[in-house]
This record gives sequence, C-alpha cells and structure tokens, in this order.
Amino acid sequence: MTRELSFNLFEMNTVGHISHGLWKAPENTRHRYTDLEFWQSQAKLLEEGLFDSVFLADVIGAYDGYRDSPDTALREAVQIPNNDPLLVIPLMAAVTSHLGFVATFSTTYEPPFAFARRASTLDHLTKGRFGWNIVTSYLPNAARNFGLDDELDHGQRYDRAHEYLDVLYKLWEGSWDDNAVVRDAAGGTYTDPAHVRRIDHDGEYFRVAGPHLSEPSLQRTPVLFQAGSSETGRAFAAKHAEAVFVGGSSLADFATNIADIHRRAEEGGRGRDSVRTLGSAVLIPGKTHADAVRKAEEYERLASAEGYLAHAGGGSGIDFAAHPPTTRIADIIASSGTSHDAATTARYAPGATVADALKQITRFDRGPFFALGTGEEIADAIEGWVAETGIDGFNLRQFVTPGTVEDFVTYVVPELQKRGLYRTSYESSTLREHLFGSGSARLPSAHPGTRYRGGANLTT
Repeated sequence: MTRELSFNLFEMNTVGHISHGLWKAPENTRHRYTDLEFWQSQAKLLEEGLFDSVFLADVIGAYDGYRDSPDTALREAVQIPNNDPLLVIPLMAAVTSHLGFVATFSTTYEPPFAFARRASTLDHLTKGRFGWNIVTSYLPNAARNFGLDDELDHGQRYDRAHEYLDVLYKLWEGSWDDNAVVRDAAGGTYTDPAHVRRIDHDGEYFRVAGPHLSEPSLQRTPVLFQAGSSETGRAFAAKHAEAVFVGGSSLADFATNIADIHRRAEEGGRGRDSVRTLGSAVLIPGKTHADAVRKAEEYERLASAEGYLAHAGGGSGIDFAAHPPTTRIADIIASSGTSHDAATTARYAPGATVADALKQITRFDRGPFFALGTGEEIADAIEGWVAETGIDGFNLRQFVTPGTVEDFVTYVVPELQKRGLYRTSYESSTLREHLFGSGSARLPSAHPGTRYRGGANLTT
C-alpha cells in the first residue's frame, strides 16, 4: 500500500544555511532574507507545491570553533548574519492557508513561560499551522551569549528539556479549558475564571505560577519535532516528539534507527504510528539527466570548503585546521577533554582521519538520500528509500533561491503524485492533520502532554 510522504523545505532566516558558498551564485537572491516579500513569495511557492511545511532552522551563537575565531563564518556567511525564525512566520501565514511552519527554538537558555505565549500566538495567527523543533543547543558561543562559561553537560541539557516540556504541557493543555472564553457581553464576562487555573510548577529548573496568558489555539500544543541520535536524545524523542529527524550513514542505519524510534514509542504507550520519521534529502533534478549533472557541477564549483569547515568545527567541537591530516578523529575526541554527543562520534567511520573528515565534510552528495537526474529518476530513488527504510518523509535541502524549490515542484512532484507518494491537494488545514490525518488537530490522548488536560495532575 502506497502512502503520501511528508516534504518540508529546510530553510533558515539567513544568507547561507547549509549549502556553503552558493550565496555567490549569479541568480541567487539569498541576500533578500531581510525582506518581507522574500518570505511571502517563498511561502506561496511552497503552498503551490503542496509542501507540508517550511522548516526553519536556527542557531543562537556563531561558529567560532574553526581556527578559534568567528572570522571564517562571517566571511563565508555560515549562518551569520541571521534573524529570528519566529518573526517571519506571520508574514508567510498571511499569504497562505495550508502551509505549515516549523521553527527551531532551544530549551536551554530562555524560560518556558515566555515561549509558551509566543508559540500559542503563532498557532493562533497561523490557524493551527505551527510546529516547534525542540533543540537543546550545542554551540559553545551560544552558551557564552547567555552568560554561561560553557555548554551545559549533555545529560543536564536533556533533563532541563524534559522539565521545560512539562511546564509547557501544563500551560498549553492544562491551564485553560476549551470553554473558558464565553464572550458574554450581556453578563459582562469575557473569560469564565472557573475554567482557567494556575499551574504552580515548582521543579528543579523552573518555577512557574501561571496561568497561561493565551486562550487555547487550534492545536493547543504545536506539533513537536525533534532530532537526537544519542541514547538520551532517542529516549527524549520517543517520549515527546511527533516527528523525528533520524540519522544514519546508510539505508540500513536508517532502517534500524527508524525501527528503534517506533519500538520506543510503542513501549512508552504511544503506539508505533504516533511518530513520523524524516530524513534530509539532497535532490538535484533537471529536465534531463545532463541538465541535473550540469547543476551539480555548478554547485560544486561554487561550494566553499572553508565554509563547510567552519560549520563542522562549530558543530562538532573539532577544529580540523588545528590537526595534521593523518590524525585519527577518535584520538582527537579522546584527548579533547570535552564531551561529544553520539552524532559527532558516529559521523566518522572507525579509523577515520582528519583528511577523511575534510573530504566528507565538503561533499554535498554524501549520505544515503542523495539523488540526481530527471524527475522520474529521483522519484525512483525516493520510492526505493521508502521501501528499504520505512521513512515517512524528507526535509529538502536548499541549494539556491530561486531554483531548488522550483525544480522539485516542476520535475519531482508530478512523478511522486503518479505513484501515490505525494498529495494532490490539501485535505486539512492544521499542521498536525497534514501529518496524521483529518480530525487530529490536537495531541492524541496517549501523548504524555495530555495528562494535564482539565487541570488534572497540575499539582503532582
């Protein structure tokens, strides 16, 4: 039985996201990321292409691990300059009716009460189309920007994130009843106080009295996205996430990790189908195979090795410029005296050297979800990936604007539609319904966030 896949555009409110150096392409308009019209035209194009959402990444620090300075990141526009992802969502929502909006926000540095109101506001303004990509942040510079000497310990970041979610569930699900707002002009009551309650959360990291300041939105809790490859991250995802970005270096890895996520969700009482799994897809379509090859060659010509190295150095904590090419990655990690998460360690094969890492980092065609060619060739590849891994969808990597989305919609979407793998129209309006079907705008009852509904368990 074929099933429709989820497709999101992987975006960021910045010049250079993950295709480093391509801002130099002659027709690229990424410098317009500060313009209202840029985001609105992007949103309209994505809705015409029937995407699930635009997925907005974010960082709250500079990549300064490479050559012990942010200079390379600044010079190469490696996710700096950047702007707040949350603020462009209302602009895009104003010109669309179905497209979802997923934004990255960290649980590590800002308190949950303010974010709860921000998220509810966005869910109201989008009419139930907001999703949250939960991150715990990883850049040392981000920690210093918020008054810390260094990053919090990996385990501590996740402990804090669990409590952060608990506070939010209390605010979003438990503080207001659906019938709290009565708008009784004759009786002089807008909101019935009997249906609004404080949460009085008193935990290890947060004390929040409440009540929530926003009335319930269409989804109440935004759709919860998460990516985490460590044991701690996978456990967090299985408990909270509704869509998980799965990692792996091969199709077999993805199949194993996807099965693990579903198993964990089922063991937690949520059900195997409660979590959608997503991967990063690098797709270069063309009218002909030769046309696609020409585009890939141009992308490779424009790519900046220094940009990729700055990105990798900031994200992994390994400054590749500081080590000879023959140095083993495992030796660098072992001697660093700092913790590296499982994703960093697993990224490199046993025995891999700095030279191997440099070659891997600067290639955009790495990973199992890479396809180049005509729409039919790429659809064949996608169909094979789904059959072999059981994955539910993909974040589409962006190379140039305009170009990447237009090519995907023109060449790939029609081929996927023929095979029943891509929607031919929107059947619902909220983001959660895009993922789980009509009538599922709210968190399902088996999700742990629903235990506070009606004020239950707020004092436990």
